[in-house]
Parts: sequence; C-alpha cells; structure tokens
Amino acid sequence: MPTSQDPPAAAEPSSPPPLHLRAGGTSLVLDIAAPYLPRVLHWGSDLGDLDDAGLVALRLASEPQVVSSQLDEAVPVAVVPEQWAGWLGTPGLSGHRDGRDFSPALAVREVRVGPGEHPVAHRVVAEAADDDAGLALTLEIELNASGLVRTRATVTSTAPGTYTLDGLLTALPVPAHATELLDFTGRHLRERSPQRHDFTLGTHLRDSRRGRTGADATLLVVAGTPGFSFRAGRVWGVHVAWSGNHRTYAERINTGEALLGGGELLLPGEVALGPGDAYTSPWLYASHGVGLDELSARFHDHLRARPTHPRTARPVVLNTWEAVYFDHRLDVLTDLADAAAEVGVERFVLDDGWFRGRRDDTAGLGDWYVDEDVWPDGLGPLVDHVRGLGMQFGLWFEPEMVNPDSDLARAHPDWVLSVGGRLPRAARSQQVLDLGNPDAYAYVLERLDAIVGEYAVDYVKWDHNRDLVEPGSPATGRAGVHRQTLAVYRLMDELRRRHPALEIESCSSGGARVDLGVLERTDRVWASDCIDAVERQQIDLWTGLLLPPEMVGSHIGSPVSHSTGRRLTLPFRAATALFGHLGVEWDLRTASAEERAELAAWIRTHKEHRALLHGGRVVHGDHADPALLVRGVVAHDGSEALFSLASVTTSVWSPPGRVRLPGLDPEATYRVTPLAGDVVRHGPHQRTAPWWEAGGVTLTGRVLAEVGVQAPAQHPERVALVHLRCV
Repeated sequence: MPTSQDPPAAAEPSSPPPLHLRAGGTSLVLDIAAPYLPRVLHWGSDLGDLDDAGLVALRLASEPQVVSSQLDEAVPVAVVPEQWAGWLGTPGLSGHRDGRDFSPALAVREVRVGPGEHPVAHRVVAEAADDDAGLALTLEIELNASGLVRTRATVTSTAPGTYTLDGLLTALPVPAHATELLDFTGRHLRERSPQRHDFTLGTHLRDSRRGRTGADATLLVVAGTPGFSFRAGRVWGVHVAWSGNHRTYAERINTGEALLGGGELLLPGEVALGPGDAYTSPWLYASHGVGLDELSARFHDHLRARPTHPRTARPVVLNTWEAVYFDHRLDVLTDLADAAAEVGVERFVLDDGWFRGRRDDTAGLGDWYVDEDVWPDGLGPLVDHVRGLGMQFGLWFEPEMVNPDSDLARAHPDWVLSVGGRLPRAARSQQVLDLGNPDAYAYVLERLDAIVGEYAVDYVKWDHNRDLVEPGSPATGRAGVHRQTLAVYRLMDELRRRHPALEIESCSSGGARVDLGVLERTDRVWASDCIDAVERQQIDLWTGLLLPPEMVGSHIGSPVSHSTGRRLTLPFRAATALFGHLGVEWDLRTASAEERAELAAWIRTHKEHRALLHGGRVVHGDHADPALLVRGVVAHDGSEALFSLASVTTSVWSPPGRVRLPGLDPEATYRVTPLAGDVVRHGPHQRTAPWWEAGGVTLTGRVLAEVGVQAPAQHPERVALVHLRCV
C-alpha cells in the first residue's frame, strides 16, 4: 500500500485478488487493489467457491472499456464514490475548507479483513487518507450471517482549521437489468404507501428533512427486474438506519453504472470538523433476493439474531388512548383494566394525559410529574390494580417535546429548538426541546428515570408528534438535527441501562419513526395511528418488508374506526392484527358480553400460534387479483404454517380462484384446514369451496406452492385463515 500521497495509478498485475465474502446465500466480491477505496464487483446471489484465479478473472471481466469522449482510464465506482477516481455522479464525501479540498484523493493505506461479532460473519475495514487535504477515512463493510450487507464510513479532519462536511454517503452497485424501482411515501394515518416506476438515467433522490424518519419516508429503495413481486424477479434494496434527516437515492449514469445509496442529510454547517474531530455516517443496510420475500427475510433474520432482540413471548397489549383519550379517572381505568384482563390482555398501557396540566393536547408537555389533581394518590392505585390482575404496566411519554403552556417552557424558554429569536411554527400546540443542551437532557433523563423507577414501569410508549421545523440551537443559532438525534439515542440507551428490563416502543405520530437506527434501542414500532383494519392490511404488509411481525404493534380497534369512520366486523379486525405484536385499542367497557367472549377467543388463538407467528418465515402469495391479499408465516422447519386470505375490496372475479401457498417444504405433505372465515352463503345454490366445507384437504407443499387451493368466496373486508400442519 502507498504511504505517501502519490498520484493514483492503475492496479498492477501484482495487486491482491479480490475478496470474496460469503454468508446467508450472499456473495460480496470486493476489489481492494491499491490505492482505491474498495469497489464492489458483485453483490447478490452466492457465486459458489472461487479461487484466486477465478476472482482475478472476474475483476478483469468487470473492467469497463474506454470509449470516445471519456477519461483515458476507467475506474469502477467505490463504496464511497469519489470524483478524483472518475465518478461524476453523486459524490460519497462532500465538503470543503473554506472552498478548498472539495475533492480529496483518498489513498488506501491498510485493509483489515476478519470475522465480526455475531451476527456479523465477515468484516472489512479500509483505512485511507489524503494528507494534502488533511482528511482520513475509515470505511467499514460487513456481511451478516443472514446475507445482509451494511456499510458506513468515518471521516476525520487531520489538518488545522475547519473542514465543513456537507455529506458522507455510501453506495452499492446493482446490475444493468435492474430497471424498475420501488420506494415508499405516505402521510399520517397512511404510512408506507408503495410507488413503482422505471429506473431511468438520472438520480431518483428521496430526502427527508423532517428531523425524524417521517411518515412520507421511503422505508427501502428497491431496484429489480421488471415486474418483480414477492416471489419472483431479482431485487436489490437499501435502507438508511437513521432517525433524523436522511437521504436515499437510486442513480444510473450514461456510462452504465447504477447505484443504490444513502446516508444522513446534513443541514448547512451542521457538522464542522476541527483538528482530530470525526464524523461517522449511519449504517446503510442492503439486501437482495429472488422476490421481495427473500430480500425481507434477510432483514428479519438479522434482527432476530441480535442479542438485544426480544426473547420472551410478546405480551398482548391494551392501550388506553382510543378507549378514554384524556379522561383519566381511577374508576374508569380500573374498570377498563378488569375488562382487559378478562379477555386475556397481558400488558396495560396508560397513554397521554397522566401528567401535570394535561387535560388536552395544548398544555403540559415537559412537566413529567404525576398530576396531583387527577391522581391525588399518584399512579400507585392503578399500577397496583393492574399488577394484581397479572398484567404488566406501561406508560406513555413524549420526552422530546414541550408545550409553550407548561411550567418547563415558562422556566426555560432557551431550551426550545429555534433560530433567530423566534419560535418555529407550532404543530399540535407543541415545540421541540433542545436535547443537545446538557441541562435539558439532564432534566428529561431525571424525570423519566424517576417515574419509571417509582412505578417499576415495564414498557414505555415513546412518542414524537411533530416535524422539526427550523431546528436550531438557541445558544449558537446552528442547525441541530444531527446533535438532537444522537442525544435521543443516548437518552434511550441510558434509560435502558438504568432499567435493563424496560421495553420501549418507537411511536411518532404513528409510524413516522420506523428505522433500524431507533430499533437498535427499542423493541417494537407503532406502525400507524390508523388501526382501521382495511388500511392496516397495506400498512402492515409494507412495514413487514423491513421488520418481522413481533416488532410491529398491531391492535384490534373498536367496531367503528376512529381514524376513518369505517365500521368493520370483529373477525376482520382481529384476523388483521393477529400476525403482529397484538394489542387492543377499544373501550371494552362498552363491548357486549358476546363481543368480549369473541375477542377473548381471538386472543387465545393468537397466543396458541404466537411462537409460529413471531418466529417463522413471512411469505406472500403473488395472487393476480389485488382484491385478495395472501400472506402467511411458515415454521423454519416446514412443520407448520398459518395463512391469511384477506378480501380487502370487491373483485371482478367471482369465485376468487386458486391461491398458491408458498414457502412450504415441497417434499412434505400438509393437512390444510380452515381456522376462521366469514365465507359467503347467500342461498341454496351457492356454497363455498368444497375443500373448505369438507373441513380440509391434504396436499404436498410443492402442489400447494405451484397449484394452490380454491380461496373461499368472501364479502369485502373479510379474512379467511387456514392452518397447515405437516403430516
């Protein structure tokens, strides 16, 4: 490796052979020929055993030719794309020293290769520097046991003065035949709505400047072969594991290269590096597969392999929000707790409204003391009652926010994120606390620690109900989203350190903070404030592309949805929520005895199948009719499966036809039996599928995946559940 900043030269024949990393059905081939940063020659399906000669041949076969009106030397794009090496697309590292050093030439000094800590199977670290520009770069590339790739980089200023960092992005190449893109948008109450389009020349850029992940953020950017689906087509996708401003992009340039990349989106002047200062980008996660199911499974397997992943059965939750809103009275809540215990709830969560001055959403945020007027004896009587019924106790907080109408804001107006001596535009009558301010951070930590400790709180619903508008530090006037995001992470980490058994849910106006950064320190996400089961069929479907079911809060709402006004049957509501981290968001005091009994039966069904639902492989049937959604969970040993056939709207098809049930052991034989379903029987000449009426059918896994079974005819907004057991 060169030790001085010599002009870069082409790789010599004596260059080391490329690295071939293999795990979980993935091959990652890295060219580490000096002086360039590592370049990806292949990311995708396992290439099998390749010796050094084969890897050198692969590098030779991958080198592009030089054509007219281009650089005299073609250099493949690196994981941190660099302009000095000839890349004229989006740069990986961008910044300057008062306009200078805008295009550093980072020469690799050392490459370290070795195994990582579980679940990391392989880890590559490249150290590079440009002494003239006074910059050093550390690039980390990991291949996890599930076949998931992740990359990040750290830039360090090694020269006097200030280096203003504008951005640090990493990227991975995708092949030329990946010509279609899938990403996501959305809004409050309709998060993660998919959009598909051609992957044409140019840059498809998705920036989030909301100071949080955002309801309209893309969960993943996926490139694939035309018409890819859950079970077919080749796909490659990336996710930025960061809960603040972020950037994700898909880029194809006219020399043929196509990249997927991303990182943190830095506001002007947000990161200024003095001598010895360093900045580390968030992890960029990358997965691939034949169909979206395989891509998704790599994320699920990775998350489940983490030491911090929940290991206990996910308790059935009752959250009080849609049951009582701000009507916090001990008798009301104890009655609700009694009803919850009766139907089988295992965790009772008291939502917004328990702290000082909080009679509606216009006041009180930041005053994290139990309201003495509402709770003269504190929360103890309710907590004792809940625990006496055998349930855990959870509590709602919104630690990052403050109402101007609060004792905290009146005492410390300088703790509010703002610029120019003016408050940002209000949202939900609230502003944002500057947690980068050590005093504000210490206050919030002390209050959360005190409340969680006093009542031995099992679970915190951690909310975040507004975007960060003009997020500046009052003390300096500088942009503060980067600092705020790191402070929130530290706050969560410290609270968990002090209370190791505490679980945290990431909630943010519903599903506006769903990312693998926040999930390094939380146990589940609230996918959406909309628990209308029709909407949740789609929201949960696409949230599940990144997260396994046990990490997605899915609740059974009241008969009439509070967010849409739609009236839905209990079987449809319950069957939709059944697959996730199940909960109830319904004033059960108003439910009839029959409704409570039916709800209890659904909760028993969930508990009976919980180990399968929260441990198996998630699969989706590519049914041709969009009116019928087919999803299932298959045990990893193929012994058992549970499938949902959800009729989400009317169809031009009647009967709905055969549905294929994928993911089973093709050589095994399965007994397929109806578990539940409100099938159509309008008259003497109409009946449902004969196999359904017969109580089941026995077929091989191969037949079920290739041919399928007739789906029972259903009214819209109904779900049929089928259980499969290997015989």
